[in-house]
Amino acid sequence: MSVNQQAHTGPPYGQPQPGYQGYQQPAYGGQPLPGVPQSQYGAYNGPMPGYQQPVPPQGYFPSLGFPSKGSPVSLNSDTSSLAPNFIGSLRAPPTSGAPPPASGASLPSGHLAYSQFGHGDVQNGIPASAAPMQRPPASQPFLPGSAPTPVSQTSTFQQYGPPPASVQHLSNHMAGMTIGSTAASAPPPAGLGYGPSTSVPPVSGSFSATGSGLYTPYTASQGPSPTSVSQGLPLAQSPFSGQPISAQRLPTQVPGFAPPPSSTGIGPSSYPPTTGAPRPPTMPGPPLPGQTVAGPPTSQPNHVSSPPPPSTMSGPHPGPPMSGLHVPPPPTHPPQPGYQMQQNGSFGQVRGPQPHYGGAYPGTPNYGSQPGPPPPPKRLDPDSIPSPIQVIEDDRSNRGSEPFVTGVRGQVPPLVTTNFLVKDQGNASPRYIRCTSYNIPCTSDMAKQSQVPLAAVIKPLATLPPEETLPYLVDHGESGPVRCNRCKAYMCPFMQFIEGGRRFQCCFCSCVTEVPPHYFQHLDHTGKRVDFYDRPELSLGSYEFLATVDYCKNNKFPSPPAFIFMIDVSYNAVKSGLVRLICEELKSLLDYLPREGNMEESAIRVGFVTYNKVLHFYNVKSSLAQPQMMVVSDVADMFVPLLDGFLVNVNESRTVIASLLEQIPEMFADTRETETVFAPVIQAGLEALKAAECAGKLFVFHTSLPIAEAPGKLKNRDDKKLINTDKEKTLFQPQTSFYNNLAKDCVAQGCCVDLFLFPNQYLDVATLGVVTYQTGGSIYKYAYFQLETDQDRFLNDLRRDVQKEVGFDAVMRVRTSTGIRATDFFGAFYMSNTTDVEMAGLDCDKTITVEFKHDDKLSEDSGALLQCALLYTSCAGQRRLRIHNLSLNCCTQLADLYRNCETDTLINYLAKYAYRGVLSSPVKTVRDALINQCAQILACYRKNCASPSSAGQLILPECMKLLPVYLNCVLKSDVLQPGPEVTTDDRAYIRQLVTSMDVAETNVFFYPRLLPLTKADVNSDSLPAAIRNSEERLSKGDIYLLENGLNIFVWVGVNVQQGLIQNLFGVSSFSQISNALSALPVLDNPFSKKVRSIVDMLQVQRSRYMKLIIVKQEDKLEMLFKHFLVEDKSLSGGASYVDFLCHMHKEIRQLLS
Repeated sequence: MSVNQQAHTGPPYGQPQPGYQGYQQPAYGGQPLPGVPQSQYGAYNGPMPGYQQPVPPQGYFPSLGFPSKGSPVSLNSDTSSLAPNFIGSLRAPPTSGAPPPASGASLPSGHLAYSQFGHGDVQNGIPASAAPMQRPPASQPFLPGSAPTPVSQTSTFQQYGPPPASVQHLSNHMAGMTIGSTAASAPPPAGLGYGPSTSVPPVSGSFSATGSGLYTPYTASQGPSPTSVSQGLPLAQSPFSGQPISAQRLPTQVPGFAPPPSSTGIGPSSYPPTTGAPRPPTMPGPPLPGQTVAGPPTSQPNHVSSPPPPSTMSGPHPGPPMSGLHVPPPPTHPPQPGYQMQQNGSFGQVRGPQPHYGGAYPGTPNYGSQPGPPPPPKRLDPDSIPSPIQVIEDDRSNRGSEPFVTGVRGQVPPLVTTNFLVKDQGNASPRYIRCTSYNIPCTSDMAKQSQVPLAAVIKPLATLPPEETLPYLVDHGESGPVRCNRCKAYMCPFMQFIEGGRRFQCCFCSCVTEVPPHYFQHLDHTGKRVDFYDRPELSLGSYEFLATVDYCKNNKFPSPPAFIFMIDVSYNAVKSGLVRLICEELKSLLDYLPREGNMEESAIRVGFVTYNKVLHFYNVKSSLAQPQMMVVSDVADMFVPLLDGFLVNVNESRTVIASLLEQIPEMFADTRETETVFAPVIQAGLEALKAAECAGKLFVFHTSLPIAEAPGKLKNRDDKKLINTDKEKTLFQPQTSFYNNLAKDCVAQGCCVDLFLFPNQYLDVATLGVVTYQTGGSIYKYAYFQLETDQDRFLNDLRRDVQKEVGFDAVMRVRTSTGIRATDFFGAFYMSNTTDVEMAGLDCDKTITVEFKHDDKLSEDSGALLQCALLYTSCAGQRRLRIHNLSLNCCTQLADLYRNCETDTLINYLAKYAYRGVLSSPVKTVRDALINQCAQILACYRKNCASPSSAGQLILPECMKLLPVYLNCVLKSDVLQPGPEVTTDDRAYIRQLVTSMDVAETNVFFYPRLLPLTKADVNSDSLPAAIRNSEERLSKGDIYLLENGLNIFVWVGVNVQQGLIQNLFGVSSFSQISNALSALPVLDNPFSKKVRSIVDMLQVQRSRYMKLIIVKQEDKLEMLFKHFLVEDKSLSGGASYVDFLCHMHKEIRQLLS
C-alpha cells in the first residue's frame, strides 16, 4: 500500500483486527489480551486547569489526547537523537507518494508535509472531521489507482472518546505503552554516567524549563538528556494527578566529563551541539514538584533544517526528557524548511506563521481549552517506534568520520553498518571481534539477573579495507613465541613486566614467568619496556607469530595445501550445461589460486575427479601428452588409483589440464546415468590428501540426492507434515551418522569441503551439509539451476571461493582472564574436546561465536580479557599463529551493562543459539525461549535501571531499542517460521549459513536494506537514503532495491514514469519489463549507470553474489518480495513490528507483575 494511506489502527497483539480484511490474527497464545478493558469514557477534552485528574483504570491511556496543530509527527521516523523512548503519537503520512522524508531532512518543494489541511479545516489543530479513519492494513494488496483521499489524514490524534466501531481503542492496544530508551548518551536511570554517545546524534538547541522556547546553547558541563519522548510517542503521564514525575538521579561522574550543575533539573536543560564529539555523560536531575519543565524535541538527525516542532502541551510537566518519561506526547507537526519551530514542550509564542494551518497558534492553551470534536483513537504509529534506519543513520553521522582507536578498554565500536577506519592501539579491531556487551557484570548473579548473553563473534581471518594494516608477522626464531608458563597465553599488550623486565606476570592467570634471555629488555620509568612500540605483540591487539616445528603435525613442517575439483557428471549436470560451464571457468580460474603476498605463483597443487555412480580420477602429470582417466567402481572401499600425477602444479601441467577440461564435457555428453554417490567422493578426496601428506580443500559440484548403492546412501525423507510437530527437528538432523564420522576424519587430515549444490528436488542439505559444516567449509545452493539466469551468480561465487584467503588445518582456542571462561561455541567447525575449535579450513568470511560464563567474581579495576589464538597453515604451507586480544570493562551496576551492549551482535548470537536449538527442540519451544529471554532482558532493565513509571509504558535501553524489531525478524525467518513455499532444504541451508555469518551479514539478512532507486542522485557516488522495510513505505511511482545478502530485488511500482522504465530496462512500458532478467541491461544513460553501480557496490560488500530478481508490482513474484518487508505481518503468520512490540510489552509486564 502506498505511503499516502493512513495507518491501520492495530488492535493488541492477538485480537481480531477489524481493519485487516479477511483474516483473524491469532495471538501468541490465541487468546485476547487480559486486563485491557475497552474505554468506558466518553469524549474528553482534558481537565479544567487546576483540576485533579482521577487515576484511570489499568490499561487506559489518557496521555494520548492532546489535540494539536497538524499531525504529531516525528518526521525522522523514530529514533531520536534523544528519545526513541515512547511509543505513540500517530502521524498522518505525507501527501505525496514519496516515502516519509529522511530523518529531519527538509522536505523538497512539492513535498510540503501535510499540506492537506485547508485553512478552515483545523480548529486549533483538531481536524474538523471526526469520522473514524483508518489506515488500511499493511498487508493489503495494492489497488491500482486507488489513491487514498486526503480526508484519511485528518484524524490525527487520539482524544479520549470511545473507540469507533472500526478501530480498536489504543488503551486496548498498548495500554499506554511508551517506549523509553535511554539515549546512548543519555544516562540510564541507575544514576551512572554515560560514555560517549554511540548511536544518537546530539540535538542542537535546548529545552527551556520556563517555557520560553529559547534555544540555549549547550554548555560543556551540562549532560545530554536521555532519550525519551522525542518520538511523539504516547507518553503515559504517570501519576495522572498533575504532579511531575521524578526524573532520574544525577549520574556519577564519568572520567573526562564534568558533572552537571546541581541546578540542571531546574534551569534550561539544553542539548549538545551537533559536532559529533562525544557527549558528556551526565544528566539533569528531577524537576521540583510543581515546576514545569519542557518536553523533549522530536528526533532530528542532523538538526539542521528543522528545529524541534511546537507543542500544545502545558500544565505539569516532567523534567528533562529521559528514558521513560511519561510526558503527554508533544503533538508536533513536520518541520517546514525555513521556519523556526517552537521548542517542543515550551509554551512561548510561535516564531512565525505556520504554513498550512488556519489561524494563529495560541500561546499556552490549557488542557481543555481546545475546541472541536474529538478525533477517533488511532493505531500505534509505526513512525513513533524505534526505527533501524534512523539508528543506522545516526551512528553514521556521529561515528563515521572519526577513526575508531582501540587503545581504550571496553569501548563500544561503531555499528557494522557504519564505514569507519580502525587504528589498532592494543585491542583487536571490531572487524575481528565484536561482543554482545563491552561492560560485563562482575558476578554471575548479576549476569543471570540481566539475562544478557555474554558472547563474542570472532572472525579471525577477516579481510581488512586497503587503508588498514594487516597483522604483522613476528618471527621469534627457533624458540617460538613467548608464552605464560601456566596457562600458555601468548605475549600480549596486557602482560605486566616486573623485576626490571626479567619476569612478566600473566594477565590471564597471574602466574609469573621468566623472560627468555633473548627477549629481555629494560623498562622505562612507567614500567613499560623500552621496545614497546617496536614489538607488535606488546603494542597491538592483533598480530601473527611464525610457528615453530613444535606447532606442526608429527613435528614436521606442512606441505603446501591442495585443491581438488570434484565434478558430478550425471545426466542432470550435463544436460543443464553445468559441466561445460565449470570446465570452461576452471581453465582461467586456476591462474588465480591464492598465494602469499610476494610469491610469483601459488604453491597450491590441483587435482580433478568426475563422478556419477562411479569415480573417475585423472592423471595430469606434466610429462603426459594427454590426460589419463582411471575409473574406481568399487565405491564401497574407496582408494586413490594413482599418486604421482594426481596433484600437480598448475603452471607445469597447464597444457594437460587444459586438454582435460576440454574433454570432460565431450566424454559425458551422451550420459544416461542419473544416479549419484556422494560420501565416496569425499572419501576419495580425503585419501588423496592423506597420500600427499597435505591439507587442502575439495570443491564438490553436486546435483542430486545420492541414492546409488554406496556408503552414505540417502533416502528421500522430506515431509512437510512434520512442520509444527515435535518431530520437526528431525528435518534439520542428518539422517545417518555416517557423515559425522566422515567429517571427523576430514578434520584430522585438514581436508575442508566446499559444496556447490544444483538441486531440482529434495537433496537433503541437512545431511550432505554435515561434512562441509564440520570441516569449516561453505555451502552454495542454486535451486533449479538455469544457465542463462544463474550462471553469473555461480561463477562469481566460485571465483571468490577459490581465490579467498583460507587457513588450513586450523585450531582455535580462546583464553580468558580469571573470572570468566568460554563455555559454548557456534559456527562451522568440529570439537573433539571442550576447549579447542578445530577446522580443516577457515576462510576470511567465517566466524566462530563464543559464549562466556562466570566461574568467579570479576573486578571493575582489572576488567576482563580475551585472547583468541588461531594456529593454521597458510596457503603457502607456512604454519602460523594469529592472535587477537580484547579487554572489556566490568561493572557492578546493571545500568553500565545495558549502556554498553551491541544489539547487532546480540541478535547474531541469539539467531545462532536458536538455529542450533531447532536440532534438539520443537521450533515453537525455541521461539518461545527467544521471546522469553528478550522479555527478561528488557524487564530487568525496566525494573532496575529505568526511572519509576507506570506499567503502561514500554521502556527500552537506548542501545537495545532495536532489540524487538530485530528479534521479530529472527522469529519470522524461514528456519523458525517457514511459509508454505519454503522447502526443507532451504531451511537447512539457511540454518547452516547463518551459523557462521558475521554481524554485518546477520544484520542485513534479518533486516534487509531497502533503497529508493528513483531518489538516487545520479551525479554522486552515494547511495540513496534507506527506508524502512514496510509496504506502506513504498510508492507506486517509484523503483526500489531490496538486498539481504543472498538476493537483490528490484521492485517496480505500477505508476513508474515511462522514461525511467525506458532508461533502466530498455523497454517502453511497465508491461514489457521481463521478470526473467538476471542482470540489468547495460544502457548508456545516467540512471542506468547509477543503478548498476549501486548493484555492483552492494555485490562487492557481500560474501556471496546476490541473485537479482525483478519484481513488478501486483505480479506473482511480489509475494516473495513482501516476505522481506519484515516490519509487516508475514503470510506465514509472523507478527508485524507494531504488533510484536505490543506483545513484547505484554510479556515484560507479566514478568514485572
